Amino acid sequence: MSAPPLDLAVARDGVVVPVSAKPRARRDAIAGLRHGALLIETTAAPEEGAANEAIRRVLARALGVARTEVELTSGGASRHKRFKVAGLTEAAARARLAPWLAERGDG
Repeated sequence: MSAPPLDLAVARDGVVVPVSAKPRARRDAIAGLRHGALLIETTAAPEEGAANEAIRRVLARALGVARTEVELTSGGASRHKRFKVAGLTEAAARARLAPWLAERGDG
């Protein structure tokens, strides 16, 4: 059985990326997909927004955009988050995330 695809949503000025956060991990990186969301690991603790900021940096780097273009829109205190990436189409986001999505399955 294959993993469900990444569940991106189109926003008026960009794309919304669902994220499943894994704080206090060994590294800051995209670890694959989990239930239609990007699984992003971070060494940061989920305190005072540190993990959210680390995830924002990982996402910006992976998508090739400035960190200021990535905004947390929901899930600030949850492991299930949504980040809006301004100025990026759904197709461009999928293409830029393809290297991480192709080699990993649902975790």
